[in-house]
Amino acid sequence: MSSSTPSIAVTGATGRLGGRIARRLAAAGIPQRLLVRDPARAPELPAATPVRAPYGDPDAVREALTGLGTVLMVSASETADRIEQHRSFVDAAVQAGVDQLVYISFYGAAPDATFTLARDHWATEQHIRDRGLPFTFLRDNLYADFLPALVGDDGVIRGPAGDGRAAVVAQDDIAEAAVAVLRNPAAHAGRTYSLTGPAAVTLTEVAAALTAVLGRPVSYLPETIEQAYASRADYGAPDWQLDAWVSTYTAIADGSLAQVTGHIEELTGHPATTLERVLLSSRNTQNT
Repeated sequence: MSSSTPSIAVTGATGRLGGRIARRLAAAGIPQRLLVRDPARAPELPAATPVRAPYGDPDAVREALTGLGTVLMVSASETADRIEQHRSFVDAAVQAGVDQLVYISFYGAAPDATFTLARDHWATEQHIRDRGLPFTFLRDNLYADFLPALVGDDGVIRGPAGDGRAAVVAQDDIAEAAVAVLRNPAAHAGRTYSLTGPAAVTLTEVAAALTAVLGRPVSYLPETIEQAYASRADYGAPDWQLDAWVSTYTAIADGSLAQVTGHIEELTGHPATTLERVLLSSRNTQNT
């Protein structure tokens, strides 16, 4: 295989996390094949070849992965059939003969996880194990980058999180950790990494950090579980989506997301980024 032939496949390159990973691989001069739903939307990167291969099209996925060694599997969009899409993708990867799958999972993935979508990730992890495919699992905590989206138009974060804490993590840190694994996958085979920020924070502390960075008041108002469902009912979302939204907060409340690890530093060589730095970077990016 020539140095210009891809040995790595990256999914999700049109999204925030997959795009970050693809850009870092390109900057390092590493050829890659980008598996996307629409090649026209794929980022234009050096030595990156976009290929149409949606998760739900196993024939296209199998063809796209044939001849590649390592696959980065970013979880599919949140849908009612996401587990089935994941299983289809994994089966196609096995049929294509890939050497290792690096799967972006969720912190605390378990069959009885409080956060309902973490159960989907557990089911995907188990299917990868059951198929005998060498793997590395990157279990991400809540994204620090997305916390501003929790703020309502009135400047209030509402949810049944109580005084619980979450070790929120920067997407840039996750991307660097993923690239470290993709560049030397054999060294991380069979490993599960829980990726967190440097501290676990309450939503009251998140509100204070947002107030300081945004320059406008942000507060946290705890809800009961009943209030949380009622306040989100007008969105018309299906029950599974409402459960996911509400259980994001209840997972904070019961401590499911609170444990801090050193896995970001272990993989990247630098400490995990603080919430304040993530928020400042996001604000500065939006202002440029």
